[in-house]
Amino acid sequence: MRLGRIASSDGVAFVSIEGEEDALVAKEIAEHPFGNPTFTGRSWPLADVRLLAPILASKVICIGKNYADHIAEMGGEAPADPVIFLKPNTSIVGPGAPIVLPPTSNEVHFEGELAVVIGQPCKDVPAAKALSVVLGYTIANDVSARDHQRHDGQWTRAKGHDTFCPLGPWIETSLDASDVDIKTEVNGQVKQDSSTAFLLHDIPKIIEWISAVMTLLPGDVILTGTPAGVGPIVDGDSVSVTVSGIGTLTNPVTAKN
Repeated sequence: MRLGRIASSDGVAFVSIEGEEDALVAKEIAEHPFGNPTFTGRSWPLADVRLLAPILASKVICIGKNYADHIAEMGGEAPADPVIFLKPNTSIVGPGAPIVLPPTSNEVHFEGELAVVIGQPCKDVPAAKALSVVLGYTIANDVSARDHQRHDGQWTRAKGHDTFCPLGPWIETSLDASDVDIKTEVNGQVKQDSSTAFLLHDIPKIIEWISAVMTLLPGDVILTGTPAGVGPIVDGDSVSVTVSGIGTLTNPVTAKN
């Protein structure tokens, strides 16, 4: 199932997105998409509504340094354990929404990633049972101000600006995410091309590690890390992240007025 969130003339709604690629339909879900969702009977052609970020998380937990080639390009060594940091939920935007460059940074980078969406409250989840708490998977762009990152010595400001966590286009609930392709393009030029098969810490290990620290709530999002090829984005660019089995997340880039 593809779970999404839309804005229409009738308001905002969670939906199931169904049909053929050239004639997708958004079917309204009553209340929320967790558990066994029920439907209201209302629907819209997807072309007639606006896709929003598929979920508004209570928190976005990110894994740093989780691809060996990205560690090499940034300098440093691979960590023995997952390195986690947080992005505020106010950084979340949906497909087509602009990534707004802050005037205090001159070096903003894209980072295409697979994102995991949690489906139920959980704590201390063993890796062997970790996939049972997953609602599904979506696409993320962990936008990062590198000059802020170097200046601060930690990552909150660099990763936490409004619009620095594009998510979408929807959540795919039926996906084996252990080996899916990730490709990032800027203005149509391929910058990143890798697979989740190269994750240093796989998704079950990540969920085990994070849930030992904090309770995960329905809708919480985990960003699994970015492969090599990260680089700058500037005013006027368009960034597209594609994950096989899910789709493509595209966002324009604009300078803050």
